Amino acid sequence: MTKSEFPLGEVYGHLETGPVLLLSTRHKGKANVMTMSWHTMMEFEPPLVGCVVSGNDFSFQALKATKQCVLNIPSVELATQVVGCGNTSGLDTDKFAEFKLTPLAADLVDAPLIAECFVNLECRIVDTRLVNRYNFFVLEVVKAWRNPAGPEPHTLHHRGNGVFMVAGETIKLPSKMK
Repeated sequence: MTKSEFPLGEVYGHLETGPVLLLSTRHKGKANVMTMSWHTMMEFEPPLVGCVVSGNDFSFQALKATKQCVLNIPSVELATQVVGCGNTSGLDTDKFAEFKLTPLAADLVDAPLIAECFVNLECRIVDTRLVNRYNFFVLEVVKAWRNPAGPEPHTLHHRGNGVFMVAGETIKLPSKMK
């Protein structure tokens, strides 16, 4: 088999496995939503999620100040809104209004759930030791919501440079994990 070298900037598109998320925050009375795909599961119970939020993003300051957010998982039907939120700054745009997303009150955090997303995870930041160096936050999921109607929707997965993959068929294989 012949191999060919490829640019290091394309590595991300081969390693990313999790769905694109819409991260929502509320700070100083203003709700915001940003598109995020740099995240990873770190622990099962309690569920811990690591995520990178650029220091240039409007949401970064809200996360640092409030130490809470909601991770919302959109289906492929929200692709236009996902890309729109990722290409727009919350500094000067109400993304909920602009992209016709419905904020819902969460139970345990001040950040809003997004009604159109099929899963919503209320989170609190539990570790900030890597924020100053890598913009890496460790979140604990404190409450989880899902839309029980129908089968699990297809999710978007960012491959880089505006390219997305849509999750396909789900298969179940024998596992000793519970």
